[in-house]
Amino acid sequence: MSGSATAVSVGAPTRDIGPLAVLDDAGLEVPVLGGRRVRHVNLDVAASAPALSAVSAHVASVLPYYSSVHRGTGYPSQASTALVDDARAVVARHVGARLDDVVVFTRNTTEALNLLAGVVPGETVVLDLEHHANLLPWERRGRRVVVASPTIAATLGALAAELRRRPAALVSVTGASNVTGEVLPVAAIAALAHEHGARLAVDAAQLLPHRRVDIAASGIDYLAFSGHKAYAPYGAGALVGRADWLDDGPAHLQGGGAVESVRVDGATWKTGAERHEAGTPNVLGIAALARALVELERLGERARRDHEDALTSQLHSGLARIAGVRVIRGFDDADDRLGIATIELERGSVGLVAAALAAEHGVSVRAGRFCAHPFFDRVASRANGLRASLGAGSSADDVERFVDALKRLVANGPSHEYDRTPAGWCPRVDDRPRPSFA
Repeated sequence: MSGSATAVSVGAPTRDIGPLAVLDDAGLEVPVLGGRRVRHVNLDVAASAPALSAVSAHVASVLPYYSSVHRGTGYPSQASTALVDDARAVVARHVGARLDDVVVFTRNTTEALNLLAGVVPGETVVLDLEHHANLLPWERRGRRVVVASPTIAATLGALAAELRRRPAALVSVTGASNVTGEVLPVAAIAALAHEHGARLAVDAAQLLPHRRVDIAASGIDYLAFSGHKAYAPYGAGALVGRADWLDDGPAHLQGGGAVESVRVDGATWKTGAERHEAGTPNVLGIAALARALVELERLGERARRDHEDALTSQLHSGLARIAGVRVIRGFDDADDRLGIATIELERGSVGLVAAALAAEHGVSVRAGRFCAHPFFDRVASRANGLRASLGAGSSADDVERFVDALKRLVANGPSHEYDRTPAGWCPRVDDRPRPSFA
């Protein structure tokens, strides 16, 4: 990796933990109310992560060679074609794909799951804790929702009971909750699904940037994920999985590149990834996605886990010391979680607190129900929550600044006046200048 980053040694004092990787927002200063500027603390990476600096540099090096893919004879076109083909191989290797699996490039996880929903030959069973991207698409061919139990063990039992009650073609679950960060045992769920004649799809939007995912070893049949959560915010994602449903189902997009031949009375469609990738692909996004995966591999999974686990422990310890704050959990027996903490307040508005964290302290978090309304409404006692999420660019200082600012806001409220608008809470007088982009 280019630039400086801090490795985490076992037993290192938490206060000494710096960023693990260099991101494009490193050292960014943002204005706060009153005319000051402070270093930005980004604890909203579960929504979308800044680019790794190495990824941005790679995209810049690719730009002069940008051209059409699989369509041109010129040198830039051949270079772009090779770039996309190589990226497909990188994605397949990174997720442990089987030799005959297909890698389809998409815009994001949502599109990947919608693509799969268009080809699944039957009903799909999901849990109620899913992100809307893994709830809504399955309605078109029949969706059955299993309400998660207070423990993961009981939830697996409920899934098995539903599959015994009536077979399904697919079980689709998140790899890790975007609300709580709790990691699900996807290998056990895959075995359960296969035992009952179903396949398993995993929404890995949250999991993949933090954990190494191995499709073949885990028994996952389909994996969906996004580049923008994996430090490659250039508009590309992927669906990786078994070819037969993708070859037999209708093309996701209909147009050039997806057909063998076209007649006025019909068309002969290709098989494989090209069947679902009509039109000019997002070459830069695909290049960025592949490079981000390579960079994550270079960081090493052990280093990533140690860094995140230490900061996650600091985050939860800090939140536990603030009166009137409750951390939301989905399972009593979850023993693995990502660097995500969603809280609710006994008093006051989390939306107001989130706005004040940004406007007065330069700290970015997320407030709301996080596109997981059924789950949030079941496990939370308040209408909305506040989520802080960590990533490779996070540091102990980031966590400390967030916890200290949150403690002051919960105890004393904001220092400025705010109005509640249709767009959310906003400072009544906002003197922060907006950046001027050339």
